[in-house]
Amino acid sequence: MNQKNKVFLSLIFSFYNEAAVLPSFIERIRKVMTDELKENHIRQYELIFVNDASDDNSEIILRNLSQEHKDMGIITMSRRFGVASCVIAGLSYARGDCSIYMDCDLQDPPEVIPQMIQAYRDSDADVVHTKRIHRQGESPFKLFLTKIGYKVLNRYSNVPMPQEAGDFKLLSRRVVDHILQLKEYNPYIRGLVSYVGFKQIFITYKRHPRHAGESKFFILGPKAVSNFLNSLVGFSSVPLQISSYCGICSILIDFVLMLYALYQKLSGQSVGGWTAIMIVILFIGGVQLFCIGMIGLYLNSVHEQTKMRPNYIINSTYGFEDLTK
Repeated sequence: MNQKNKVFLSLIFSFYNEAAVLPSFIERIRKVMTDELKENHIRQYELIFVNDASDDNSEIILRNLSQEHKDMGIITMSRRFGVASCVIAGLSYARGDCSIYMDCDLQDPPEVIPQMIQAYRDSDADVVHTKRIHRQGESPFKLFLTKIGYKVLNRYSNVPMPQEAGDFKLLSRRVVDHILQLKEYNPYIRGLVSYVGFKQIFITYKRHPRHAGESKFFILGPKAVSNFLNSLVGFSSVPLQISSYCGICSILIDFVLMLYALYQKLSGQSVGGWTAIMIVILFIGGVQLFCIGMIGLYLNSVHEQTKMRPNYIINSTYGFEDLTK
């Protein structure tokens, strides 16, 4: 029998302050899993919630909802570490033949999971991406910037970065094991999944508006900019190449200006004064600062990596004793 026929599925959910949505989310995810068990598509499942140091009553809600079913484990961080670190922590606790990680704000509907399992069972793929063909409740400006960001990453990354494939994926056991071996500081999970390789397939779905609560991710916020820069620096050397090209262009422009000044001098004409000098100085200064900034991003990445600090620190765990029974 193909061992993909009835899999043990681990589901990992990273969250921060989602008290308003957790009851509805758990109700829907349990219904989906119960139906999959009845259809014999899976033999077992576990729900792993990774609490990124929420300061509302999210953890209390989870503990209360876990009392009767005993299908849930909760990991609580010592402080906020971010989505990527929480996903890595959840994957390290996952015991399944394959794992699905996703947000629990119900923008990514749990009802898509059976399609992911079916695609995994019917193929020899190790990764099932979900590709968003429609994103409800998001502004055109956000969609435009997101599209540009994906195009830049996919164009200049050393590994393929699928467009509109976010943090809602199914990973086989060996992909999970390989990702856990990559000891990168501040990891970019989408990039790591592509980096690991193996056969990867796609299914499409429509993303829903947020069910409740407020979004923690703003398209021009520090987290979004940081994620973009981390992904670009972590999987591309193009920014360094751009710095080199800027330096070459600056030298060529300066050389042309030098020839022009020499010609003016030899022909007895006066050379432009303060304005021309300031334009050249400001141009060269701008190029230098830009190049230093690009190099600084890579130096900071190396600096953070060499300190070998862990990507997360766990404050407490709950419910895993019942999951192992």
